Amino acid sequence: MKNKLLLVDDDPGVRRMLQRVLEEEGYVVVPAANGVEGLALAKTTAPDLVLLDLNLPMQNGWDIFERLNAKIPSLAVIIITARPNQLFPALAAGVGALMEKPLDLPKLLRTIRELLDEPLKARQARMAGERAEFHYLPPKGREPANKGEEKHDG
Repeated sequence: MKNKLLLVDDDPGVRRMLQRVLEEEGYVVVPAANGVEGLALAKTTAPDLVLLDLNLPMQNGWDIFERLNAKIPSLAVIIITARPNQLFPALAAGVGALMEKPLDLPKLLRTIRELLDEPLKARQARMAGERAEFHYLPPKGREPANKGEEKHDG
């Protein structure tokens, strides 16, 4: 059975490009142009993972993340953003990964696979702050300052 990914991004070009890449990898992609639409689709489509932009119209991505997390706490979420300084809020929120734009697609695909394969207990421990394995993917072209930056274990 194919994994279903909810893609919430207000930029139609980014949405189309990511949808095409993800579908070529065998995923079923449910696109949403804003957070309100994303929340509605999360209820009706039961995604396995959410790719969530932070800069969204109507409600920002962190508000959408909190609402998603309250309704479906075990749902894996990758925050995708061009906003600077989101690493610590992402760690504190318990998201699975933070990926900064411009996107490094091979790293994004690897991270999606890892989060989909993550055991539920490990995801719940991360969300509760008991286990801090976290994927941080800096913008394409900027390599991590050290190997521990890309994947945090704490």
